[in-house]
Amino acid sequence: MNRLSRAVSAGLNRAVRLGHVGNPVAWRIEALPDDDESETAVFLSPAQRTALIAAAAPQAAAFLRGLELTGARPSELAAATAGEVDGERLRLTHRKGRRPRLRSRYVLLDESGIALCKAQSKDKSPAASLSVSAKGEPWRRDMWAAEVRRAITAHNRTAHRHARIPAKASAYSFRHARISELLQVYGVDPLTVAAQTGPSLRMIERSYYKFIPSAMREKLSRPKATPARQRA
Repeated sequence: MNRLSRAVSAGLNRAVRLGHVGNPVAWRIEALPDDDESETAVFLSPAQRTALIAAAAPQAAAFLRGLELTGARPSELAAATAGEVDGERLRLTHRKGRRPRLRSRYVLLDESGIALCKAQSKDKSPAASLSVSAKGEPWRRDMWAAEVRRAITAHNRTAHRHARIPAKASAYSFRHARISELLQVYGVDPLTVAAQTGPSLRMIERSYYKFIPSAMREKLSRPKATPARQRA
């Protein structure tokens, strides 16, 4: 979507320069950060994520907490059903590729993730949405984006300068933070992170490689040369 929007934006900007439209602002296209694996995604610290979840409405808070615990794309978690909770795992699906194909994976949940999924799937039919809005509707991009903006505004209204949450933060920021912390803080290898969160190894290398070298150096320093056996 962002690639398409950049092409459209370039055409509209040319129309502005040639004088074909009256108001450039009316033609400006903004980025779509809520479901885009880009290098410009806003990183939220654990404290910022906690504050944002606390400022959100209950249903939105549960949705954001689910993103934080799984590293899922917002669209994946929005599409998940109660029947896709499988004990310690959650099945997520995503359409990917030039000819979009439906791909699925299982996300291994920790204790907090298991508790959240059990609470959200309780008394629901297998086909029912796992996470829903305050109106009981499945989440849509415009809905979760609006809830995040409201939570950011509510938090920043009383937050001090260093505690403020960037205005460009989005639901996708929770996925970005999860992948970054798995690589940097917890030292999980990129292949496992890819299997858990869904991006390709190429995407991890391109967008998150800056978090890998320190963990890699630590792992490479562990092996010790085994002295060759001396002949008797």
